Amino acid sequence: MEFRTQYGPWAFVTGASAGLGQCYARQLAAKGLNLVLLARRGDRLEVLAEQIRDNCEVEVRCMALDLLADDALPQIRSAIQDLEIGLLVNNAGFGFRGAFLSADAERLRSMVRLNCEIPTLLCHLFLPAMVERKRGGIINLASAASYQPTPYMSVYGATKGFDLLLSEALSVEMKSAGVDLLAVCPGTMDTEFHKVAGGVATFGGMADPEHVVQQSLHFLGRKISFLHGLRNRVMCFPNRLVPRSWSAAMSGKVIQRSTEETR
Repeated sequence: MEFRTQYGPWAFVTGASAGLGQCYARQLAAKGLNLVLLARRGDRLEVLAEQIRDNCEVEVRCMALDLLADDALPQIRSAIQDLEIGLLVNNAGFGFRGAFLSADAERLRSMVRLNCEIPTLLCHLFLPAMVERKRGGIINLASAASYQPTPYMSVYGATKGFDLLLSEALSVEMKSAGVDLLAVCPGTMDTEFHKVAGGVATFGGMADPEHVVQQSLHFLGRKISFLHGLRNRVMCFPNRLVPRSWSAAMSGKVIQRSTEETR
């Protein structure tokens, strides 16, 4: 089935003002999908929207909104009531790199909410209409960190493990309804993520976010999870074979060493 027929006419992308979110917006517009772009930085969204309108014959709506605001979900529900959303991209999220006890408790709470609670609630909001139409798709951004314990990135890795397992489980539930779910698991990419998290992570080298998005759109409807890059797959495969205590210890040594090197 043609991409726009299966996943159009509208796509909803969170965290669209930078990094992967911008890449998803541009590539989905190139496939002919109209866009609702959501992020906190409305000025950057408007610039991106104008660029897309100039290059692609699609409609673009912008929502400058903090997903952690108490009224975020009602605002989204109101904004999409006249639209047929065929694809949801749950891209918004952030991380923290450092010792668990050095993290601010409220920042950890916000990370769990934005990385886990919000994608769950957005899936619950968008899926009923997709199921009724018997077509649609959801992309949830997980991480290469989903596949093992990640000391010194403990909460971030745990939230991404949640996203991976949620996506894989929902993909089974939604299969008979014709709705596709894909967990996308990139490693380190050249985006703003690492500046926010507090340093460069250590999973799989520096990937091109445009390629991550291109590959994920190719695998939507073909796989339930996608681990980007050969190096990531080589690094993560041994976790299936060794005790989890070994995996945690090895991961901790790598992340702690790289943290010390970047100070």
